[in-house]
Amino acid sequence: MAAGQKSNRLVYAQAKKALDQMKYEISKELNIDTSPIQGDYWGYMTARDCGAVGGNMVKRMIQAAEQTLSQQAVANVQAGFRAGMTSQQPQQKQTTNPNPNLNLNNLDQYY
Repeated sequence: MAAGQKSNRLVYAQAKKALDQMKYEISKELNIDTSPIQGDYWGYMTARDCGAVGGNMVKRMIQAAEQTLSQQAVANVQAGFRAGMTSQQPQQKQTTNPNPNLNLNNLDQYY
């Protein structure tokens, strides 16, 4: 590819700083020597080291996305459960208690 032609564009330009910081943090954790980096140019680094950093970046981004999706799923299930419980509460109060000696009104305080 000729100089000046860039095929990968950031979707969110604001993320560039965070991604650059992530690169350096991962390279530090992997004990990769970053002294050949000049400015933000990683061209003097070995392909193996750059691949290790890039691979770990992708791995962490996938983990973050999976965690976000699972949190959203849990939140949706909880919201659905709460909505179901609030729609059922008036129906439960209309039913009669077969045992008048058993007070079921206090159960909401414990459960």
